[in-house]
Amino acid sequence: WALHLKNVTVSLSGQYECSFATYPYGTKAAKIQLTVKAEAEQLYLKEVQLNQTLEIPCLEDKTSENLSNYPLKWLVEENGRKEELVTKEPSYPAVYRNGSTLYSQRVHLGLNNILRIFPTKIMDDGRVFSCHVVYHPERVQKSSTTVRVFGK
Repeated sequence: WALHLKNVTVSLSGQYECSFATYPYGTKAAKIQLTVKAEAEQLYLKEVQLNQTLEIPCLEDKTSENLSNYPLKWLVEENGRKEELVTKEPSYPAVYRNGSTLYSQRVHLGLNNILRIFPTKIMDDGRVFSCHVVYHPERVQKSSTTVRVFGK
């Protein structure tokens, strides 16, 4: 016996019980606790040479899944403050956020939603770039990549 849930949301978290009558032994039952997490995150480290092109894939372990069907955004974090760099809606071109003078001319969204930064600068060292893919309003997957920049 199996229970199949579709369009899973956080509200489906809880205890589930399966019970059935058997003859001649009586009722049999099994319980399972389901916890639905709103957000999953993968953490990565990327090393790059100074003045080279930095390429960061969005959700590295999801290469087989077509991310173009879902809204996504790229953010950069510095000192606990997050700034949006690029947003992408299905079937629409990417929208670049030019709030940051540090990244306004250096950021490009490539094929398969790869974030490209050229040229890398020493100020990029230690920065955390994160990609957020919204599969459902209550289901977001996130990958965060910390960058290490090395001189030649």
